[in-house]
Amino acid sequence: MSVRIVALGNEKAGFEDSLQQPDLITTYFGRHAVIRHIEERRLLSFPTNITFPAFAEYHAYVFGRVQVLIHDCPNWDLFDNDWYRSRNVVGLADIIVLKYSVNDKTSFQEVKDNYVPMIKRILNQWTVPVIVTAVGTRQNEEGPPCSCPLCTSDKGSCVPFYEGIELSKEIGAAYLELHSLNDFYVGKYFGGVLEYFIIQCLKQKSSQKKKRSSRPHIIPPPTLREPVKLPCLKIEESRYHCDLLNLYYSSLCTDVVFSSKDGQEVSRAHRVVLCNASHVFMSLFGVEIASDPSELPKKIAHTLFTIDQRDTALNSSQALLHNIQPVRVIILDSLLCACYSEVLKFIYTGSNCWDELKSVLWKKLENLEQVKNVMEILKLFFKCNAKTFCPSNFSNQGAKSKEQSQSYCCSLSLFFQNPGLADVIFIVQASIPQAMALLICAEMYQIHRLQQICESHIATQLQTMPSRELVSTNLSIVNLYNKAKFHNATRLSTWLLHFIASNYLIFSQKLEFQELSEEEQAFVENHRWPSSSYLQELTEYRHHIHSGRSRCILM
Repeated sequence: MSVRIVALGNEKAGFEDSLQQPDLITTYFGRHAVIRHIEERRLLSFPTNITFPAFAEYHAYVFGRVQVLIHDCPNWDLFDNDWYRSRNVVGLADIIVLKYSVNDKTSFQEVKDNYVPMIKRILNQWTVPVIVTAVGTRQNEEGPPCSCPLCTSDKGSCVPFYEGIELSKEIGAAYLELHSLNDFYVGKYFGGVLEYFIIQCLKQKSSQKKKRSSRPHIIPPPTLREPVKLPCLKIEESRYHCDLLNLYYSSLCTDVVFSSKDGQEVSRAHRVVLCNASHVFMSLFGVEIASDPSELPKKIAHTLFTIDQRDTALNSSQALLHNIQPVRVIILDSLLCACYSEVLKFIYTGSNCWDELKSVLWKKLENLEQVKNVMEILKLFFKCNAKTFCPSNFSNQGAKSKEQSQSYCCSLSLFFQNPGLADVIFIVQASIPQAMALLICAEMYQIHRLQQICESHIATQLQTMPSRELVSTNLSIVNLYNKAKFHNATRLSTWLLHFIASNYLIFSQKLEFQELSEEEQAFVENHRWPSSSYLQELTEYRHHIHSGRSRCILM
């Protein structure tokens, strides 16, 4: 016989060294005399080999050979990220322990606002003993009351006694306050209540077991197997940055030629990429900057670049943006000119790994002062943080954290939601027919990743539809299947065929089912759920139950 305990909440919140603090569950099950053995398995480190990733799982034995299985979840975000499986764990509990720190209102509010409403729904279906445990000594309880601002702020951060009482009354729970996680409070106070509930749970299970053993033999109903898992429609990783870099290397459709002051060509580029990357290039090519009306970008542009005199007749924004011949731009700064191809590669990748760019410039220039000068110029391009842009010690650049590098401006971030240079507007609606229409366009233009995104969206929307909506909907799943097959969406067409088979009792009654070919109908019949053999066994079972030779004892 075994007992399941589910512990929810964080009783270690509010401590500066919360990672070093003991927790209620391991303190009780690790020290108390009734425990014969405890085994801890941390399930959060290996999510592919676990059953419930939101919980830490413990096994213990009490009262000799009674096994206790404990699931402990200290964080609501972990619980909510795996909502359905986590809720199932709570539904299987014999005893529920809610815990919070009296010196941290956030932990109390997490219990009150998140865990309690869920537990109240469970208690509406069956009775489960609940223990509300408040851990810690309130910081404002020692000595006479004080009215200084510091103490007032302490009072605001503590959970009053009456709030814990009201919470426990709301769900009919036992309320305990443990001022310390020592042997007295944990072993005798908390342990006494918990052991009482364990004993009551064992008595109830023993009584139910005797009742089941005293019943006459009943033929069990047929077992309905789980439906076949639908194929997974994965979306490949974006190749956006890689494709842009390849566009730079190939020099296809370039409309800008950068050259040195002596006329030698340095590199080629695309104005639309450059203008999205920096306001300096927008000013250089005469594009209006609605978000930055200052004159600074124009001054920087004329300091570093100039358009070849042969292109002065094309010095308007419309002419520059629609000119067929590439515009020749002269780089006035010789140091920037020497490493300009590396700067363009950095712009095209949309990377914000500035340390990597500095390493490339160091290999190119081999001079620390020159590298710093180039980085100062680029700082003007992308408006980066002046304090962290160029570290004083260049040799220690690798020690900077990843988070600090990611705080810099991404040169391609201006591509998104930028109406100034955009020529395509997407109207987003979570509609299945429109997703199919977009999929057809993606297949027409061979945009494979967009096609995969549409496939995944359609599958997700259909999976979330309840059965009653599938029965009444005017959306033809067979029509979707035929369109997917016609437009080479093989993954989606296969998924839809499995979806029809998994909801056989719904779709087999619709006229559209007859539009499937004989081969497709045979596939659906072979993979249908529930299977025809199960329905036949169910019919025979019902006939046996209601026949004269056998009567259902419940009826």
